[in-house]
Amino acid sequence: MKTYYVYILTNKNKTVLYVGVTNNLKRRISEHVNHIDHINAFTKRYNCNHLVYFEEHDDVNLAIEREKRIKGWRRERKNDLITELNPEWKFLEADFFV
Repeated sequence: MKTYYVYILTNKNKTVLYVGVTNNLKRRISEHVNHIDHINAFTKRYNCNHLVYFEEHDDVNLAIEREKRIKGWRRERKNDLITELNPEWKFLEADFFV
C-alpha cells in the first residue's frame, strides 16, 4: 500500500507557507531544497524549503482533497494546524536526510 503526504513548507523567517502533496516526502523535499521545480516556482521564489508540517494518507484522492482544503484556509487556521503538531515550528526536513 502506498502512502501519500500532505505537507507544509515555509521560508526561514516563517512568513510564507506552501502546501503540497506527494507520494515520496523525502524526494519532494529534496526537490524543493535543490530547486528542482519550474524556473518560476513559488517555493523557489519565496525560498520555501523548510518542512514544518506533514500528515500521511493511504488514499491519493483523500490526500489531494485534504491539500486543496488546507490551501483554501486562511493563514491563521494553517498556523493553528502546524502549531498543533509542531508547537515550536521546528524545521523537520533534517529528519528525512539523516
